[in-house]
Amino acid sequence: MRSTRDRIRHAISFELGGLALVSPLGAWTLGLPAADITMVRIASAIIATVWTYVYNFAFDALMQRMAGGTQKSIQLRALHAVFFETGLLAMLTPMLAWYLGISLLHAFLVDVAFALFYVVYTFVFNWAYDRIFPLHTWHEASRPSQVLL
Repeated sequence: MRSTRDRIRHAISFELGGLALVSPLGAWTLGLPAADITMVRIASAIIATVWTYVYNFAFDALMQRMAGGTQKSIQLRALHAVFFETGLLAMLTPMLAWYLGISLLHAFLVDVAFALFYVVYTFVFNWAYDRIFPLHTWHEASRPSQVLL
């Protein structure tokens, strides 16, 4: 499993990259003031950073217990990203509605748009992160049967 230091590096780099991409795109595509999108995304990034750490720790602990390792297949990465974004969607929608002064339905739709972006971003980011910072145990576990899904 990854160390606490590595998980913190992962969470911070994930959120900074996402914030740099989504703030200007969100303001442009949603027609909302850039300052509002930036504030919402900063608050969301803080919440998501904590969620990233907790979720990935729990997911890896479950994988470790069930499969004896944490190396993920393509299918498991996709499932990982969808579950991550579903949990985050449930946490962020009420905050978006409140801060932007919009209905829960509108906030939900805005959050879904962000979530769709982040499902793809999560998949690509985590794949790249695992290639840049692989665990040494993954080189030892090269047999496909040791990779869950």
